[in-house]
Amino acid sequence: MPVFIKINRNNNAESTAYGKHYGKVVSTKTMTYRELIKHMSEHNSVYGEDVCSGVAIKLQNCLLEQLLEGKKVQFGDLGTFYLAVRSKGVAKEEDYNMGSDIKGLYLRFQPSRQDVNDLSSKTLKKRAAFMNAKDLIEVKKKKTDGGETTGEG
Repeated sequence: MPVFIKINRNNNAESTAYGKHYGKVVSTKTMTYRELIKHMSEHNSVYGEDVCSGVAIKLQNCLLEQLLEGKKVQFGDLGTFYLAVRSKGVAKEEDYNMGSDIKGLYLRFQPSRQDVNDLSSKTLKKRAAFMNAKDLIEVKKKKTDGGETTGEG
């Protein structure tokens, strides 16, 4: 399945990129947590949805617990989760107020860059197949307007 790209024009007249066109990834669907667990259980696993669900929930809870204790969490060969803040700058260190100067706390992820599990931007780009999202819309439109498409031409 390809990665769908929608091409958008920058319409912000104040931007130095005004008028230029940029690609943006378009998701075809958001897989729910339940769907992911069902998918996991169907991958030649001896474990059913109940066990996969229990493990996933425990993993999720422990990941959050460890992050909030100030730890980074390496998730196997996938990469590392960690927290980051966005904060307001102040002139003097002693004037910094944790309650009002921290504007946001964010979950971040650093992909692995190891061997076959290299999830760096460069490697992901090499592994992905791209398709213009317009083409997907046109295929769906043909299916609804004139019946199923056969791919013959």
